[in-house]
Amino acid sequence: MHNKNINNFHIFIFKTLITSLIVICLLITFKKNSKFKTNFYEKFLSTDFNFAYVNNIYKKYFGSPIPFSKIISTQSVFNEKITYEEYEEYLDGVSLTVKDEYSIPVIKNGLITYIGEKEGYGKTVIVKDSDGIDIWYSNLNNINVKMYEYVNSGDIIGECQKKLYLVFKKDGDYLDFKKFI
Repeated sequence: MHNKNINNFHIFIFKTLITSLIVICLLITFKKNSKFKTNFYEKFLSTDFNFAYVNNIYKKYFGSPIPFSKIISTQSVFNEKITYEEYEEYLDGVSLTVKDEYSIPVIKNGLITYIGEKEGYGKTVIVKDSDGIDIWYSNLNNINVKMYEYVNSGDIIGECQKKLYLVFKKDGDYLDFKKFI
């Protein structure tokens, strides 16, 4: 067990050094090359960047973004799917009839990109998944997540009363909800 912890520590130090090296190289390049700096800002800071996709790539090649994930358990407590009694089309998405005080599980892993009021929908949380799909969870009473938090499928996003509104949107187009629920 002691050797395993030392090995995990070495991996953490290696990841930290590689990350530091990348950051230092970017800073030097920004300082020396203003065209690169301008292109970088236009590509990554002024567009809708899909952090959930980057997170999936990072996990694939480097493992968990949490340095000591092998020591500390970070598994989801819930692994539920949305259950409903009936559905009907509503505005740009679907209205699901659910149980009273229903805890809403996340459909797909992603990053919280919006929390607030949407006209016609009420309190809304938007999750951008790794495929670039925005999933709107609306008509919420309680919200259990924070802005820019990464959520996993099955995590509880909040609660609603009787009606849950869902919208699936990608690149400005509304998608058919039947593919997702």
